[in-house]
Amino acid sequence: MKKFFMILAAAALMAFTANIALAQDAPAPEQEATEVAAPQSLAELTAAAPEVPLTQALKTKFIEGGAGFMSLIIICLIIGLALSIERILYLTFSKTNTKALLAKVEEALAKGGIEAAKDICRETPGPVASIYYQGLLRYDQGIDVVEKTIVSYGSVQMSEMENGLSWISLFIAIAPSLGFLGTVIGMIAAFDAIQRAGDISPNVVAGGMKIALITTVGGLIVAMILQVFYNYILAKIESITIDMEDSSISLIDVLSKFEAKKK
Repeated sequence: MKKFFMILAAAALMAFTANIALAQDAPAPEQEATEVAAPQSLAELTAAAPEVPLTQALKTKFIEGGAGFMSLIIICLIIGLALSIERILYLTFSKTNTKALLAKVEEALAKGGIEAAKDICRETPGPVASIYYQGLLRYDQGIDVVEKTIVSYGSVQMSEMENGLSWISLFIAIAPSLGFLGTVIGMIAAFDAIQRAGDISPNVVAGGMKIALITTVGGLIVAMILQVFYNYILAKIESITIDMEDSSISLIDVLSKFEAKKK
């Protein structure tokens, strides 16, 4: 339930931010009707064009690209970012100072035994503390059983950290696919226009070509944004996994020393 609300909050934040950005469209500056010489180059044409706010330009391109396909691409971006933010928050809260935790567990073992160490792990959030707790629960069954438990439960924690990544990778694949589909449909519309007009002129094919290019660019941009978040999440998972493996070995050493002292 907590994960559901985190995803919902992230999606609402992304949608709210997008609405604010589109609502802040500045009106285009009025131009006086004066006689201006036709520009002779692309640089002169660009310099003569009025400045358009970024939000207004994005809104215009969104409409020109076709509301249907562009809406689907934006939905992929919003849901993908919501899932990415939820994973980043989850992994951030899962990060534990493993050295400090191990020191506390070792101190608790020396002062209060296994039960005191369990209390330390129970009060500490994160996958490392959960692995420690599962291992300490089976201490009375022997060090070998503790080691196997740590390995097995470590795999469970890995699966929980990777939960939702398949959906993010799905949106990374779907976004450019939707863009390419819009490209194909735009090209079909351009050829239909040529067939109806019986003439291959820039004005006839411009509309279809514009839709084709805008949807492709939109899909690729969304895929690149989500790919950056995806790789960042993988890097955080890898970092936590290394900490888990290293601290698990250290816990086995601590328990072995504790058992040797008891004997």
